[in-house]
Amino acid sequence: MMKIAPIKTALLGILLVSASAVAEDFTIERLEGSPTINGASVQGLKMSPDGERVTFLRGKAANAAQLDLWEFDIESGESNLLVDSAVLLGGGVEVLSEEEKARRERNRAITGKTGITTYSWSADGSTLLFPISGDVYVLPIGGKVKRLTETAAFETDIKFSPKGTYVSFVRDRELYAVKISNGRETKLTSGSTDTIANGMAEFVAQEELNRFTGYWWSPDETRVAFEQFDESNVLVKDRYEVQPDGSVVALKQRYPEAGSPNVLVKLGIVSLDDRDVEWVDLGEEQDIYLGRVNWLPNSKKITVQLLNRAQTQLDILLADLRGETSVFLTEKSDIWVNLDNNMRFLSDAKTMVRTSEETGFRHIVRYDMSGGNSTALTSGDWVVSAISKIDEAGGTIYFTGFKDTAIEQHLYSVPLKGGSVTRVSKDLGWHNATVGADVFIDNFSSPTQPPQITIRDLKDGGLKSTILANKLDASHPYHRYLDNASSQSFGTLNAEDGTPLHFRLLTPHTMEEGKKYPAILAPYGGPHGQRVRRVWEVNFNEILARKGYVVMVLDNRGMWNRGLEFEGHVKNAMGTVEVADQVSGANYLKTLPYVDGENIGTWGWSYGGYMTLMSLFKEPDVFKAGVAVSPVTDYRLYDTAYTERYLGHPDAPGDVYAKTSVFSYVDGFKGDNLLLMHGMADDNVFFDHTVKLLSVLQNSGKQFELMTYPGKRHGIRGEKTRSFLWNQALNFFDRKLK
Repeated sequence: MMKIAPIKTALLGILLVSASAVAEDFTIERLEGSPTINGASVQGLKMSPDGERVTFLRGKAANAAQLDLWEFDIESGESNLLVDSAVLLGGGVEVLSEEEKARRERNRAITGKTGITTYSWSADGSTLLFPISGDVYVLPIGGKVKRLTETAAFETDIKFSPKGTYVSFVRDRELYAVKISNGRETKLTSGSTDTIANGMAEFVAQEELNRFTGYWWSPDETRVAFEQFDESNVLVKDRYEVQPDGSVVALKQRYPEAGSPNVLVKLGIVSLDDRDVEWVDLGEEQDIYLGRVNWLPNSKKITVQLLNRAQTQLDILLADLRGETSVFLTEKSDIWVNLDNNMRFLSDAKTMVRTSEETGFRHIVRYDMSGGNSTALTSGDWVVSAISKIDEAGGTIYFTGFKDTAIEQHLYSVPLKGGSVTRVSKDLGWHNATVGADVFIDNFSSPTQPPQITIRDLKDGGLKSTILANKLDASHPYHRYLDNASSQSFGTLNAEDGTPLHFRLLTPHTMEEGKKYPAILAPYGGPHGQRVRRVWEVNFNEILARKGYVVMVLDNRGMWNRGLEFEGHVKNAMGTVEVADQVSGANYLKTLPYVDGENIGTWGWSYGGYMTLMSLFKEPDVFKAGVAVSPVTDYRLYDTAYTERYLGHPDAPGDVYAKTSVFSYVDGFKGDNLLLMHGMADDNVFFDHTVKLLSVLQNSGKQFELMTYPGKRHGIRGEKTRSFLWNQALNFFDRKLK
């Protein structure tokens, strides 16, 4: 018999409500409306190079998706609006190129956002740089905004050079640099065509490798390393976007389906003096992924991280300015190799610090660049998330990770020479840290604290200043709805093989004694998709709990921040252990005296939508109803870098792809308990996935419900559209589970 671990934490303090709180119905429209129900929130936190101010992006009160640039003066403790995006837009709507729309859809941090979505500081801290509506602007601190470009073309991936002498960007698939002192513009690359691009990251690099740039400045500003990709061999797909006005836009999009050719990649180093290019020797094998590129501090060499197509081997090359290379180190895995952004170099260019998963868990390793000797600085059955800062003078590395628990992220420190790990952040919950000289910006939330921004001491984590308190008091947007907030708890249960699985449980605020309530599981389920975290969350699951459902969010095997073995359960086996673990969750719910075990549903988006389909088709006696939003249905239709990492090449021997396809299990679907939803302009999980399923279900005589969204991409954005979507889903569950 499977052992079930009891809930480990008591009901959360969400129930501790001020006596002055006014009971009010929390609607879906309010969930999606402005101002955001989470209270004032910010993103893009940065500390100025002089450490005197913190800058960030904040949405407008009437439109949380339109971002403005703000500053917080550490000495005075005051926040000020630096740049109002509406002023620069003249009150109009931001115009985006199709390329920029696609970039923002790939970069989840700015998906659906407008206005000032990115910005950067000059090295001397004197100037801020940002794009808006396809042009480049700078703001000297204490001065006025200055426009650097005004062209019909769209400038993307805008950066300061390391010393702040130049501003660089990509325009019409070529790389440019503008010297700030005289405004002189230089075109650094040439040769782009409809299929060849310079200085850009290709589709799969952005979507699957978490790399959104295609060029890298040398620290001395004399050269720029840049990617050139040729997509002429990449599959051209006909994609049809059905728009709200009924028009159909026929697009030809180069999309590398699993098993098809990827782009061909080259890496060049261009000199600013004469624009001569030296091409880096990447080896004989061309079917590779360009993962990361980093300059050494002396500007004499670069490191190049290359993944083989199967993503089971990572080679780190050292390249000189002539493009000649040698292999510095190789990391292999029987599961897969995960890329990260943790490579750092000490100022003498003789020591590299990076994270490695060779032990099965991501940990910090220090390397001697000359001898290749390495020293592990952290170890154990837990995962390092990101290296935040290396303080050479103090001999300390600051990093975020999960040493205490997989569901809380904290800031830690470890001596650069090795030693014990010290936790810096104190409060239980989730900490994203931006580390300065002697303080860090703590972007924190917990189940009882909406996102809060403070400045804290690096030595002891003590509070120095508050940028955004976001207290859950009478002034907070969510305060009036607290009376009927769900009760929440965290716990673990065991998978079939005994692996402990974390879950978050939401129950109605008040439950009648003896009454049994329908339940809904809400998984993501896929690799890198951790959902159970001690963070503030008010979302559709909260709506469901308020409407009388017990909701379980369960992180099954195959997900993130538990080590490679935990992730590797889904290798060549998608749609198996994840579904089995969700069934374990459903079985656990059935043991609770207040759950109606005959009425358990499930819902999910993207991979979660795939999970819904697989659960309904494979386990129809467990799950009575499901909502699948933007689901993958057949991984042969999905992209190379993601799909082949987990399932291998489609042409490999065996039936891996057949076993992971929802179409292999359609016969098990009992019908009449599925709601399908999909954006009709989705350029990630193409609408083709759902269209193919519609045909098969119809020809099989299986009844289902369908809702499509004209003009909407994978995220199905927009307050009114999202409200409609959630209302549709809620109505469906009410009809099927109550």
